[in-house]
Amino acid sequence: MLRQLRRPNLAVGGGIVVLLIIIAVFAPLIAPHDPIHDANLMYAGEPPSTAFWLGTDDQGRDIFSRIVYGARIALTVGLLVEMMNAAIGIALGLSAGYFGGWWDEFVQGLTNVMLAVPTIVFALALMAVMGPGIPSLLVALGLTDWAYSCRISRAQVLSMKSSPFIQAARTMGYGPGHIMLRELLPNIAGPLIVVATMGVGSAIMAEASLSFLGLGVVPPAPSWGSMLAGAREQLIVAPWIAVFPGLAIFVTVLGFNLLGDGLRDLLDPQGRSRR
Repeated sequence: MLRQLRRPNLAVGGGIVVLLIIIAVFAPLIAPHDPIHDANLMYAGEPPSTAFWLGTDDQGRDIFSRIVYGARIALTVGLLVEMMNAAIGIALGLSAGYFGGWWDEFVQGLTNVMLAVPTIVFALALMAVMGPGIPSLLVALGLTDWAYSCRISRAQVLSMKSSPFIQAARTMGYGPGHIMLRELLPNIAGPLIVVATMGVGSAIMAEASLSFLGLGVVPPAPSWGSMLAGAREQLIVAPWIAVFPGLAIFVTVLGFNLLGDGLRDLLDPQGRSRR
């Protein structure tokens, strides 16, 4: 087990994710300034220094403090969105694989539609109707990126529903709900955990994209995407305003992708050897 935990991708990805969680939880203790109210135009556009470790933005706010508090928004949105996506996708995939028939065909068709159109396009359409803000963002992203969880859970159920332990459960008189939740779901949890882990990174990227376009988190809340949007005009004269939020997004998404890849290798060592 210790040898498995030494996988570089799992160790690096897990370390990044744990560090981000610590930063988000203890943001008031880590950030030296208030990310919203400590604005002073006298210090606008200051380069990195001992007073402002990552410099200041065009409003004189400390970029390091805003990135630290932005980790809270990114992780909250990413985790809640992926929880919604996983719940929808697993429910549809389990039921479609188990019951089959017209319901399976309907779910497959709906899944193909969701996979054919990029998630960000669906999210943009919903955000245009509901308006910007975190609640609207959660609904828009939580309803548009469940197709991968659905397809994987359906495929796993199809390969297992004729297994002897499922037949034994039916013989004992257990209903479909019990079989799907107590027999099938625990046995297909491994691939779903991997998809959900990588899905958090995708949700964080989608949140940053929508915030960059002005349809996500409303400024002056310290969203990394909105910080990038506000840095466009100062990109030449003050590149640090854009570089550090961009690095935060990159490292966060990389961490979740490495963690998901490491979990895949850990949970499916035979698949790793085939790859």
